[in-house]
Amino acid sequence: MMRSFWRSVDRFSVLHFRSVIDELKQIKVVNMRNRELVLDLLQSVVEIITYGDKHDPSILECFMDRQVVAEFVRMLDISENSRIEAPLLQYLSIMIQNMDNEHAIYYCFSNGYINSIILHPYELDGGDLAPYYVSFLRAVSGKINRDTLCLLVNVHGDAVVSFPLYTEALRFAHHEEKMIQTAVRTIVLNIYNVSDEMIYKFIMTPPVSDYFSVMVGRLREMCILLDAFLHEKGDMDTQKRRNGLILESDKIIDELYYLKDILSVDEPRLNQLVTENLLNGLVFPVLFSLPASMNNNGSDLSAITSLYILSRLLQVVGGRSMINNVAGVILYHFLNLNARTLSEGNASDSSNEVKPFSKCLNEVEKIISYAPESKGDGNINGNYLDSLLEDFRTRVNISCLNGDICPKRQGILAFVFSEDQCLLLASTFLLLILAESKDLDSLLAPMIRLYQTQDAMTNDTSTSKSLDASIFGGFMPEILNALLKVLAFQESHSPEMLWHAGWCLQKLLNFCREGLDDDNLLLFNTAYDHSHVHFLKELDGVWFDHIPDIVRNEWSSCTKVLEQSSQYKDPIFMLELVLPQQSTNGQTSSCFAWQKTVDAVKAFILHFQLKTFIFERELAENPLIAISSNDSGVICSSNVSSASFGSNVSLESGIPCTIAFSNAEIRDVYVVPMVHKNTGKLLLTEKHPFRSRHGVVIAIAPLAGLCSFASLSVSQPTIDKDHPSWLHLRIREFNPKLYATKAKGDHFSMPDHFVDGRWTLGFPDAKACKDAHLAILREITKQRSAVEATLAPLLNYDLGLAEENREK
Repeated sequence: MMRSFWRSVDRFSVLHFRSVIDELKQIKVVNMRNRELVLDLLQSVVEIITYGDKHDPSILECFMDRQVVAEFVRMLDISENSRIEAPLLQYLSIMIQNMDNEHAIYYCFSNGYINSIILHPYELDGGDLAPYYVSFLRAVSGKINRDTLCLLVNVHGDAVVSFPLYTEALRFAHHEEKMIQTAVRTIVLNIYNVSDEMIYKFIMTPPVSDYFSVMVGRLREMCILLDAFLHEKGDMDTQKRRNGLILESDKIIDELYYLKDILSVDEPRLNQLVTENLLNGLVFPVLFSLPASMNNNGSDLSAITSLYILSRLLQVVGGRSMINNVAGVILYHFLNLNARTLSEGNASDSSNEVKPFSKCLNEVEKIISYAPESKGDGNINGNYLDSLLEDFRTRVNISCLNGDICPKRQGILAFVFSEDQCLLLASTFLLLILAESKDLDSLLAPMIRLYQTQDAMTNDTSTSKSLDASIFGGFMPEILNALLKVLAFQESHSPEMLWHAGWCLQKLLNFCREGLDDDNLLLFNTAYDHSHVHFLKELDGVWFDHIPDIVRNEWSSCTKVLEQSSQYKDPIFMLELVLPQQSTNGQTSSCFAWQKTVDAVKAFILHFQLKTFIFERELAENPLIAISSNDSGVICSSNVSSASFGSNVSLESGIPCTIAFSNAEIRDVYVVPMVHKNTGKLLLTEKHPFRSRHGVVIAIAPLAGLCSFASLSVSQPTIDKDHPSWLHLRIREFNPKLYATKAKGDHFSMPDHFVDGRWTLGFPDAKACKDAHLAILREITKQRSAVEATLAPLLNYDLGLAEENREK
């Protein structure tokens, strides 16, 4: 009897659930005194329902029969400054997220319960309630379908008059917290994916539809902020400015991917609305202001930022409509010139995708007579768009003579043939994106295609003429020449600019069956020779021992860059090229010598790969580097790679000397130069206390680091002029592995100041000092010979190509 009396009540039973509900219904007011009790009851309700959804249908029946959701609504209504809203919304979110029973979900959404909770007058300004509120909205949106969505809207006649879940979520669309923004976008996309015709009509009717124009307006503001940051005048470090650019551009990319997600819903009416807002609010204003942006005259964005935005938009958003409208404006000169030819050609697949630009072209040809209106608050109306078109036509000033193609200094070619190499690379990249797009309309494709397709070869002569008049078909030698000039004058350009120029060049050569003409081939050979000379100079530098490893590492990177598709190549390089290169400020340390060596190797690898492609029509897959051999017999019993601090080494080739590590301490040591394959070290050792012919390593310096520093007027090692028994050594302290934290785009974050070590060794007399000097130089020469032998296949293969070229 006693055991039955003390038996614990099953907290997940229907009986216990009813008792919790009864206790909850007895609550008349919620204040700070009973707040904890109410929250405990609500938590118990959620836990029991979650259990019942998976294991006990009778609990769900009780949940629906007793109108439990109504109690949540009532708790909100009777709350008196109890701060119960946040935990209540959290419990509801958990309950809805874990609910799988369709009948239970349908009940929750019925009777206006959810809308009552959504529309409750919360104090959402400030505090931490907003995340809980938006999380609740997201939980609801995750359970909607075409059957339950109708329960969340209010209808009058045949029209939806309110949709609280959607409109309240949009209030937080531009919240400062990224987590809330992401949640709102999830809600919006969940709604779009299950909406019917009535709801879409509500979504696309003002003022609700203003969401899209506001979103595009904010996107344009982000572009302006990015441009301002790019051209901000100040003393900001180049690496910090680069990181800032990446951060600002990532915000824009995030917005573009969201727009892409909306367009992926594949609802024609929604796609049309979003596309029109994007074209009218961002794309057309940027395109039509390009002529002015080149000279920073009357444009919100600089030319380089405009080209970046357009390239990024085509990559992320893409689609036939966007591709063809951008191509239509970019190719306006050529489209206008060849309009008659194209209309007689194959236009069978011309579709509604180019209607927005067709409207623009028609408006331009009517020669709009009124002046441009003010931009006002950024809301793009018809008059403003027309004014942009008029201004655009005035700026481009088309002047085609005798049916020939437009002059090089007009339209997009003004950027391609600009003296600013950044604009050259950016505009060429944009053209390549368009040229490689499969969505390009047949009316526009002949104006930009890189090569003549088999279908085009069988067409009539008008199509052939349009191909000849295309940008790449008519100006290929000139465009190649402009890119080759970037490579030829490589001293003034960063390796990154050279690699991007090489990418553009390789892309064009891939479709240019004729290859380089004589003048361009001579220009390329000049560029190649320059890179070759700079590469060989580094074999006399302080990092020659690392060159084989640099070649191996950078080879794969260069190949990856050259093989990138225009769709996946990150256009952030356009903005990075505008940034000033990090100044060495006269620094002569091994830190900056390292970067100089890496740059020289990267430039040579690029030119080698391009030359291989020019002659063999493919890239070299692996670097031609031999396995180094041990050509030094200095210390056969000890491997230099195993020599480390505290290890024992033979003193057979050790040279006795002294060194002062402080003003008060002079120590007797032995200096031991060691070489094994490509590795060389200079060891300082003290005599072993028990083994007379061995020493203990107390310091190590890289042997190659003792070579001449290119920026110094004297060689290393150096014998002191005033004290001929002193030998000065400059020690290469910089360790690339410790500073190899790379920013986006393979840019090293180099230290602002770096000081190399210095040793001064004292010898018994001048002759001993000179002998030690010669011994060190002899070992350096052996190490350099080993490195040169490792690189010999690469250099010899290159010479073979050069000879083949001369024979041709």
